Amino acid sequence: MNFSNKQVLPAPVRHWALAAMLAACGAPSGASELVYAPVNPSFGGSPLNGPVLLNAAQAQSRYQEPESALLQKTGLQDFNDLLERSILSQLASAATASVLGSNGRLTPGTVDTGNFRINILDLGAGALRITTTDTLTGQTTSFQVAQ
Repeated sequence: MNFSNKQVLPAPVRHWALAAMLAACGAPSGASELVYAPVNPSFGGSPLNGPVLLNAAQAQSRYQEPESALLQKTGLQDFNDLLERSILSQLASAATASVLGSNGRLTPGTVDTGNFRINILDLGAGALRITTTDTLTGQTTSFQVAQ
């Protein structure tokens, strides 16, 4: 045998080869149980794994945040939005008061608020269809309610 051309095998291959030779010779070998160790901190793993797992999940995510959510509103814009919602709420309350009868139920008919026309139609069997029309654009929306 010529040992001058000796090749060194990587450690895992050498260990496997040694274990195979010992098993072939009938030498006793030892084994241990497989032990489960969780990785995710939510299931008992190390809390140090959390940022690594989060970064890996975010790197694989295909979700794109809508552009409108990325725009930051100023305090003035927030105040203007709040004021607009408050005025629309008062207009809706006034319109609702004009379509409610003395018994607290909606009465069929049409109410014109200037920019909006509200039409209440009795469908029978206690059902009403309420259609709101924007008089400036002509857009309509409707829904049904039961009394």
